[in-house]
Amino acid sequence: MHIGYITSEYPHPKVTHAAGIATSIKNLAVALVKKGMQVTVFVYHQNTSEVIEDEGVTIHLIAKKQYPVLTWYFYRKRLKNYINRVVKSKQIDLIEAPDWTGITAFMRFNVPLVIRFHGSDAYFCKLDKRKQKFKNFVFEKMALKKAKAYIAPTSFAGEETAKIFGLHLNKIKTIHYGLQLEQFSNVQPQVYDTKTILYIGTIIRKKGVLELAEIFNKIIASEPNAKLKLIGGDSGDLHTGNASTYALMRSLFTPQAKANVSYLGKIPYAEVQEHIKNAHVCTFPSFAETLGMVTIESMALQKPVVNTSIGWAQELIDDGVNGYLVHPTNVDVYAEKIVKLINDKTLCSTIGQAARLKTETTFDILKQADKNIVFYKDVISKKI
Repeated sequence: MHIGYITSEYPHPKVTHAAGIATSIKNLAVALVKKGMQVTVFVYHQNTSEVIEDEGVTIHLIAKKQYPVLTWYFYRKRLKNYINRVVKSKQIDLIEAPDWTGITAFMRFNVPLVIRFHGSDAYFCKLDKRKQKFKNFVFEKMALKKAKAYIAPTSFAGEETAKIFGLHLNKIKTIHYGLQLEQFSNVQPQVYDTKTILYIGTIIRKKGVLELAEIFNKIIASEPNAKLKLIGGDSGDLHTGNASTYALMRSLFTPQAKANVSYLGKIPYAEVQEHIKNAHVCTFPSFAETLGMVTIESMALQKPVVNTSIGWAQELIDDGVNGYLVHPTNVDVYAEKIVKLINDKTLCSTIGQAARLKTETTFDILKQADKNIVFYKDVISKKI
């Protein structure tokens, strides 16, 4: 079986951008190759066009191109023609694409199309209580309606997307993202920077960073030696028009808290794991995710995580067993959970071990790859 993936991001030095979606796609692609599958990845909107090989995966970099008019249409047509040629010459059996802005809205393939709910613009706008651009909604709905079936990383993401676009739930399969767990080994989980709280993710309102500022203010009031480390690119704020959400976040810190905050900005993915290992507690108070790769990566490295309690998170963490779930707006309880952890090393160790066990049972990419293979075969054989 030969599977093709369409994406705008993939973890490779020659690719212009890679985030959580990219990691999830690569983890699956490499796992499928280990299972004997062929995998081709089409990465669009790149600086140059090139075909490269990486860990058994064939990667087609497709350069971005501007047209005098209707670039959104003609570039999609260019992608479709290119992909269909490769589908035919390399005998690809199935194409998978993301839902974001409906990249496949004007594409028809000669093989079945599956769309994975990495998170559509409509989905995030709903969770973030923002108005979506009408064009984006139309493109996303067109793309989804053309797909034969869908994969959701969490049941919550699947159900919410189905409501938004009027999709049949019986065509949606929940298959969690997975990790190459052998790459997430923490041989000294008891060694870390005491009272260091780590956040990883874009500095943007929907990730709960403004609430995190208030949470840290409360932590500092009782734990003056606590430190907050932030990793991720800054972003403009749509609600206020401010060019920097970090500037908004910084304005919320008390003077005492501000002195204990370090913002590292965007760093190479290869360096992130060491920061997780060095953290005492990891925290992700997001309002909008489909799953949250960095949450399960932190759990795999035996870190106690205080996470949002919204929908998808309840499929990652069993509250009080392998992490804590608290709504981001409940800043008092959120702060209390973090303070409880940084003052109890035994509790941190117990939760960290349980978190690792959770990833081994639920987020092992080799187990998740088997589920994807079964689903792909069912789509190809028209059982779905």
